[in-house]
Amino acid sequence: MSSSPQYALVHEWLTPKATGGSELVVKEILQHISADVYSLIDFESTNPESYLYGRKIGTTFLQHFPFARNGVQKYLPLLPFAIEQLDLRDYEIILSSSHAVAKGVITSPHQVHICYCHTPMRYAWELTFEYLKQSNMGKGVNGILTRYILHQLRQWDVISANRVDYFLANSHHTAKRIWRCYRRSAEVIYPPVNVERFSYQEKKEEFYVTVSRLVSYKQITLIVEAFNRLQRPLVIIGNGSQWEELRKQARSNIQLLGTQPNAVVESYLAQAKAFVYAACEDFGIALVEAQACGTPVIAYNAGGAKETVKDLRDYPHHATGLLFSPQTPDALVEAVETFEAKSDQFIPETIYHHATRFNSQQFSNSYLKFLETLTKQ
Repeated sequence: MSSSPQYALVHEWLTPKATGGSELVVKEILQHISADVYSLIDFESTNPESYLYGRKIGTTFLQHFPFARNGVQKYLPLLPFAIEQLDLRDYEIILSSSHAVAKGVITSPHQVHICYCHTPMRYAWELTFEYLKQSNMGKGVNGILTRYILHQLRQWDVISANRVDYFLANSHHTAKRIWRCYRRSAEVIYPPVNVERFSYQEKKEEFYVTVSRLVSYKQITLIVEAFNRLQRPLVIIGNGSQWEELRKQARSNIQLLGTQPNAVVESYLAQAKAFVYAACEDFGIALVEAQACGTPVIAYNAGGAKETVKDLRDYPHHATGLLFSPQTPDALVEAVETFEAKSDQFIPETIYHHATRFNSQQFSNSYLKFLETLTKQ
């Protein structure tokens, strides 16, 4: 696309530790659109290993705050105020990649703001009480203050949604959440998954794997409890606040490997008998990555998993996994036992081809087509 009209691309934060699906969207957009980049903080343009290395990126006053490199979430009350300080008046089209406050930039009537929404702010909405519990900020005076801040944050979140002209969602699940929180409709464009990065492998080993941040809403403790009972080999890759708790909970059949290089993650995904996931994700890129290796998925029957995994009961000849509910160890144990009894019905080649539906090219084609339609109006 040409450099005119002028584009600004806004994302929450750019740091070496932020490497999730939202960052993949930013990277893919910039491969096709010439845009100036803005963020609350930026520590990627000085990172020689980053695709943003050497790029000029507009930031906010949070850039200079202590420990900002490790995440600005600690400055949560300031995030809405900070994002509103970005001066984007010189641009015709504002593109935001938002999972928190990026959509809240201030725009003018002559500008068009298109928000690719990964999720409405989870800690301000359905994870409010989980956030209060895990942060130990739900009681006493601190609890009242924190609850008030989250209340104010929800109000700002709804108000700032009105600054967006067009919402795009990463799944139908997210589109429903956008409607519930903001009463705004959203067109669904699945995010880019670099399926080419993963090696397809037909022969599988006798272990299960999960890759995740070790935090409470990811439900890793549920998986560990189920596999403690099953006594099947399980490999857990990832790190987080629950590491020590999980280490104590896990029996000898479970390995906690911590954070691993990409090559190690890819190897385990390709060799695993199945990929296990128990969280409700808005999309869930890891589930697609596993399938790109020809590896079936056993996942909680909610959120994006319902859109990315073909359940054996619904697609007996084209299954890519099994979905379980409710979100309990008992249900997961039953799902694993069912999977093992019917494992010959999962064809690695079929699973791999299903994953290619979510590749980067599919995303870019749909995203660029949407922008082209708007610019012709």
